[in-house]
Amino acid sequence: MTKATTTDVVSNIVTTIREAFHWLNSELFSVGETAVTYGAVLRFVLILVAAWIVSVLLQKALHRYANFRNSLAPSSVYALKRITHYVVLLVGFLLAVSSIGIDLTKFAIFASALGIGVGFGLQNLISNFVSGIILLFDKTLKVGDFVELESGVTGEVQEINIRSTIITTNDNIDIIVPNSEFVSGRVTNWTMRDTYRRIKVSFGVAYGTDKELVKKAVLEAAERVPHTLTDTHHRPPQVWLVEFGESALNFELVVWLRPEAVNRPGAVQAAFMWEIHTSLMEHKIEIPFPQRDLHVKTWNGEKAQVHFMQDRSSTASTENEEPAPEPPSKNDAAEEL
Repeated sequence: MTKATTTDVVSNIVTTIREAFHWLNSELFSVGETAVTYGAVLRFVLILVAAWIVSVLLQKALHRYANFRNSLAPSSVYALKRITHYVVLLVGFLLAVSSIGIDLTKFAIFASALGIGVGFGLQNLISNFVSGIILLFDKTLKVGDFVELESGVTGEVQEINIRSTIITTNDNIDIIVPNSEFVSGRVTNWTMRDTYRRIKVSFGVAYGTDKELVKKAVLEAAERVPHTLTDTHHRPPQVWLVEFGESALNFELVVWLRPEAVNRPGAVQAAFMWEIHTSLMEHKIEIPFPQRDLHVKTWNGEKAQVHFMQDRSSTASTENEEPAPEPPSKNDAAEEL
């Protein structure tokens, strides 16, 4: 095959390809004096896809670098990854718009005018956007923290996005919270600096009960709960007498929790209450109930005598019966974790 023949074949192939894709040069619509063709739209989409792929690769590279160095906090790595993602997508969008042929100067003027209108109409959206940027740079909230919002929502932070934050409760329910609620409202972060936490479990016993016996019984109960921190002697469980109530001596079990138990406040409270009740019953410590004085204005002696004799007979028959042994119970809340 001669050189001229090869050139003709290549020319024919190029011509065929041009004829097959000539529709890409067809005008779809126009923006001002710029005609937007099918090819320009395809270029726009391809640039955006390429920017997204570059963003994913950069995030993976940052993640591997953080794992290799072990010097960056997970919250800092997460914030850096999210910021990188948004910056790359923004640059890709600007390049895609420029590839169509639209003047970015005119586009900036249009965007500024549009932004003023959007700013008045979508103030909440803009507020959440700015709050999301603040949360990404701030170190007061990070993924994995267990938080309690002013609205009463409690849960673990799963994702911090640019508009909202996803919190998963202990019932495995995902709640989407606007970022502005974290910035403008009061947020209780239970695991911000330290994963150790102290709780107080309230209970009461009858007047006349030996305080030392109560302390012994409740400390035995705390030892049986696996959530109790026992690794250090600086934070031992304590029993405090806090109030002389109307019908009871009110105590509090003050105990430090293991790090893995901090995120389960309901189950932990129930586990300690269960063991405290068991221990008080074992030591025959009376749990009081509210007492009231009853003043009788009228009295029928004959009817009262009949009811009194019936009550004594039913009580005597009950006392003669031997109580059936109770099967050992299981503290379900102690195994919640």
